[in-house]
Amino acid sequence: MSFDLVVVGVGYVGLPLAAAATAAGMAVAGYDTDPDVVRTLTEGRSHVLDVPHSELRALRARGFTPTTDPAVIADADTVVICVPTGLGPDGRPDLDAVRAAAGTVSDHLRPGTLVVLESTSFPGTTDEVVRPILERHGLVAGEDFPLGYSPERVDPGNRRFGIRNTPKVVSGHTPLCAKHCATFYCRFVDQVVVARGTREAEMAKLLENTYRYVNIALVNEIAVFCDRLGIDVWDVLHCAATKPFGFQPFTPGPGVGGHCIPVDPRYLLDKAHREGARLGVVEAARRVDSAMPSYVVERAVRLLTRDGVPVAGARVLLLGVSYKADVPDTRESAAFRIAAELRALGADVVHHDPVAGEVPALGPPATDLDSALRTSDATVLLVAHSGYDPGRLARNARRLLDVTGSVPGGEVMRL
Repeated sequence: MSFDLVVVGVGYVGLPLAAAATAAGMAVAGYDTDPDVVRTLTEGRSHVLDVPHSELRALRARGFTPTTDPAVIADADTVVICVPTGLGPDGRPDLDAVRAAAGTVSDHLRPGTLVVLESTSFPGTTDEVVRPILERHGLVAGEDFPLGYSPERVDPGNRRFGIRNTPKVVSGHTPLCAKHCATFYCRFVDQVVVARGTREAEMAKLLENTYRYVNIALVNEIAVFCDRLGIDVWDVLHCAATKPFGFQPFTPGPGVGGHCIPVDPRYLLDKAHREGARLGVVEAARRVDSAMPSYVVERAVRLLTRDGVPVAGARVLLLGVSYKADVPDTRESAAFRIAAELRALGADVVHHDPVAGEVPALGPPATDLDSALRTSDATVLLVAHSGYDPGRLARNARRLLDVTGSVPGGEVMRL
């Protein structure tokens, strides 16, 4: 069987891509090395928030084929690599998954197949890392097969913007490669933006997320300063956000988390370091954002000691341990560091999250929210899931630190 598209890696990026292409009438296969992922997809059960079970079952009925067999790559007109690019144990970019995926594609690549990398990485990855691997069996990018880069722009849980209505940046190893890439994505994306080259497209993705990272750091720093001055930072943000030009609102929080925002700036900083350059603003933002979990712990300690409750032995309830409201993903969540630091001070830490559910690394979750609120010496609201009723939290918590600015009441300590 031939496929219009084979997606390599069917996680939070690859599965929505496969869904959009299948819905547009393309014959799509999803290749993944994890047999558990492929089995659940084959059974019609989705592991990705933005592709519900019902949608996946409809995609399967239209022919979407999950598989662990890399041989499907040889039957593809287009192959898109959507594997994770995280950080290694040393905190530096880890491209092992990209290299492995490129090697698999190379082993099954036939002339004329368009290969596109969507995984986020530093400028030069497509040309310096992926291309040599794809060419190792003799085929040459730009001559025997088109090669492109198109950064993923998936925003988990965003009901307004998805694959189709989010402008798609595309690029190519050569101008002709870029045309092949643009033609492919035009089949199921409303607007395609062609970058000058793969390095520009790679850099654009890092800039998008570093922009958010830096602005989050700015409001985090302002929040800490407002606390020192006795100023309500949430009122400051509300007032500033009424300006219809020259200001884009961001909100402070316990730290940055997820698959992109805490990771992508590290790719940028690592590349800058290797090029002998210094990105002072980004480095400063990293210091600010990295310090926020400790600052939240400091505020929780202050809340307890204000009422003469020793931190050692105090029961502290963390509400919302995913990295983002109404998203179950806990990757890089600040909750892990906050819990660890509180426990290091002797606190008994429990957690509750109506979306993420049980998080083994944090211990057994609280199952009865009201009881947990009433029996905890302090409650820290880290993520404002829609399942949390702010009034209920304010009424039942003995002491409440609201990091989200969503709970009313004069007795509530806000970030």
